[in-house]
Amino acid sequence: MTTAHDRIETEVKDNDVLLFMKGTPTFPQCGFSGQVVQILDYIGVPYKGVNVLDDAEIRQGVKDYANWPTIPQLYVKGEFVGGCDIIREMFQAGELQQMFSDNGIKTGQHTAS
Repeated sequence: MTTAHDRIETEVKDNDVLLFMKGTPTFPQCGFSGQVVQILDYIGVPYKGVNVLDDAEIRQGVKDYANWPTIPQLYVKGEFVGGCDIIREMFQAGELQQMFSDNGIKTGQHTAS
């Protein structure tokens, strides 16, 4: 039987940019998830959103997997990047866009203004 950890690990490894979030990219169900979706959409990076509200094991499992207590959680090329505050700060400093570029992930080339 596949565990929540196994399912999370598969998602992280199979997607260059992965966002564990409350809701979906088209319908975020919390403000923090919505902020990260807005940033990723603004930058124009392709990503997969996983709705943790659909599965209680995944919802708790992502917190254990990253040893990070909150959702949303962003992964890039298998590495945990952070939650909403970190993503927002990285975006405003241009670091998020640079990280995508450094990892060969194409974006729509928008920058923080």
